[in-house]
Amino acid sequence: MEMLLLYITNGREAKRGLEHARGQVATAIGAETKEIYFTACGSESDNLALKGVAYANRQKGNHIITTKIEHPAILQTCQTLEKQGYEVTYLNVDEQGMISLQELEKAIKPTTILISVMFANNEIGTTQPIEGIGKIAKKHGILFHTDSVQAVGNVAIDVQKLQIDLLSMSAHKFYGPKGVGALYVREGVAFDRIQDGGHQEKNKRAGTENVAGIVGLGKAIELATQNLIPYCQKLEELKKQYIRQIKEKLPEAKLNGHPEKRLPGNVNFSFPHIDGQELLLALDRRGICASTGSACSSGSLNPSHVLLAIGLPREYAEGALRVSIGEENTKEDITFLVDSLVEIITQMKKLN
Repeated sequence: MEMLLLYITNGREAKRGLEHARGQVATAIGAETKEIYFTACGSESDNLALKGVAYANRQKGNHIITTKIEHPAILQTCQTLEKQGYEVTYLNVDEQGMISLQELEKAIKPTTILISVMFANNEIGTTQPIEGIGKIAKKHGILFHTDSVQAVGNVAIDVQKLQIDLLSMSAHKFYGPKGVGALYVREGVAFDRIQDGGHQEKNKRAGTENVAGIVGLGKAIELATQNLIPYCQKLEELKKQYIRQIKEKLPEAKLNGHPEKRLPGNVNFSFPHIDGQELLLALDRRGICASTGSACSSGSLNPSHVLLAIGLPREYAEGALRVSIGEENTKEDITFLVDSLVEIITQMKKLN
């Protein structure tokens, strides 16, 4: 704690604090310290990765490959790049949210400069074949970026083994502070800065660094890496309990996402002919926090683009509920959640 306060309050020590945190992030993902850049959040990291690479490699090509189930930080950035003359291919996914490596390779063109596929989906939890994507990108001499905001702290990541060139993360997803993120960029990868101002972060990200947040990010990712195995085992057990009890007591429910290749604490069920917003409000009254989709698009009343992309009928998409299981949850919490869902859904059906 004393060292943390020193980093924050003593300007002479701030740089040392930044570099210490940079090393903690690098160690956690198998990178070099000099390959880590700090940002304000995962969305900024995604923007810097895609726009930075696109602008720096324009002379090599203008084609980018991504998927239809990416986070809005990727999809909207790609849409902006399309307006600037770039071409984007949005890969389909199957009913479990998985891309096809064969379709990915078929989509590659002589002008392809970047592949961006999220490590794990924030809504349905499906994890993609990242190592396979990395091999394809390497084979064709194309850069590979992955939005790993959901994966860091939940999945073991080695950027060297997986052949990842750029990786985005956000501290609050692994119990760090909000308002700070990081971007890994493999040494030698050309990328331009996307905002003007100062020369912070090796002249790649203008703006005063959030020293307190960055130091917190560094400590959080260090702890997350050290405790990864027992943490994931706990979440897996609770997840299996939740899935088993829902299937037993609400057999009409549909599990969205891959049944096995998914994040340890993410569970997304669809309850047919149930209004997801009403369900959410009823759970909230019982002190249960959940979501009908992405937290970043919770203000939207439209069905999730992810659920529609996996071919879910509208009556199922509108009744989707995403539950995120965390460190402080217990078996009793899961039982309370399931019992609450059974009572609420039974009552809603009677009223319909």
